[in-house]
Amino acid sequence: MNTSVSVKQNWPEIPFNDWKDTFYTVQLWLQIVGKIRLRKMPWTNHSWHVTFYVSPVGLTTGSIPYENGVFQIDFDFQHHQVLITSSEGRIEKMDLYPRTVASFYKELFDKLENMGIRAVIYAVPNEIEPAIPFKEDETHKSYDKEKMNLYWKALISAHNVFTRFRARFIGKCSPVHVFWGAFDLAVTKFSGRKAPKHPGGMPNIPLKVMQESYSHEVSSCGFWPGSEQFPMPAFYAYCYPTPAAFGEQEVRPKEAFYSKEMGEFFLPYDVVRQAENPEETLLQFLQSTYEAAAKTGNWDREKLEFDFSEFER
Repeated sequence: MNTSVSVKQNWPEIPFNDWKDTFYTVQLWLQIVGKIRLRKMPWTNHSWHVTFYVSPVGLTTGSIPYENGVFQIDFDFQHHQVLITSSEGRIEKMDLYPRTVASFYKELFDKLENMGIRAVIYAVPNEIEPAIPFKEDETHKSYDKEKMNLYWKALISAHNVFTRFRARFIGKCSPVHVFWGAFDLAVTKFSGRKAPKHPGGMPNIPLKVMQESYSHEVSSCGFWPGSEQFPMPAFYAYCYPTPAAFGEQEVRPKEAFYSKEMGEFFLPYDVVRQAENPEETLLQFLQSTYEAAAKTGNWDREKLEFDFSEFER
């Protein structure tokens, strides 16, 4: 087996401008499903109850409680469908193809009604401007199967490295999960101390939600597809609150940089993709930016970290 070919397949090319129309559409589809999970799950700290998880075929909500048991909604980016399953043995499927957000919204809720699952959501996007109500969105209607599949493969590779990075932190830490607001994979570590009240500022997110999400000191990292202003996929790392010296710390690899405007470190995805050892390159970025946050924030690392290597033999 040619290892270099395998690595290239694990870290495919995903230029933002090549699939941005699909990204915008799928992000809104995810928001619809994510809001169903938001309403049906009990509130969990820092909005961990709303997220998706990377699965062997795409993204999954995991089990969601409802009146008759549990149900689950899966995006399958191999066979390009949405699968709704329930503990009552009911199954409904929806095909993924170039279709409007309004069409997706209507069919999804028709399928849920057929299964006896009632969900009432705030049917307007978050973290997006303009925020077109889902029922009225005939604008976003792109779906490129190949490009979506490639992005999901990149998510898998990032997920696996994030999982390794998370493993030796024994303090409070989030799952490795996907937030549908910005469609980013993230994992967040906590110092254990309370943080100053967050000032908010994200479009279409209530201030109280932002303040609860950042109620305690964090060091967070993630993988983000890009945007019109920053048209490239990238890994990011930030902390809250942000010590003045955080952005002055030396991080690895050398291609990583600090954006004063964003208050975050960034590492372009292509740097990782083209590296001789992509996994180790990404781990360097995750670990060094965490250490920058822990050092400048005076975290008690002795109480928060543990080396499990002897258990792995």
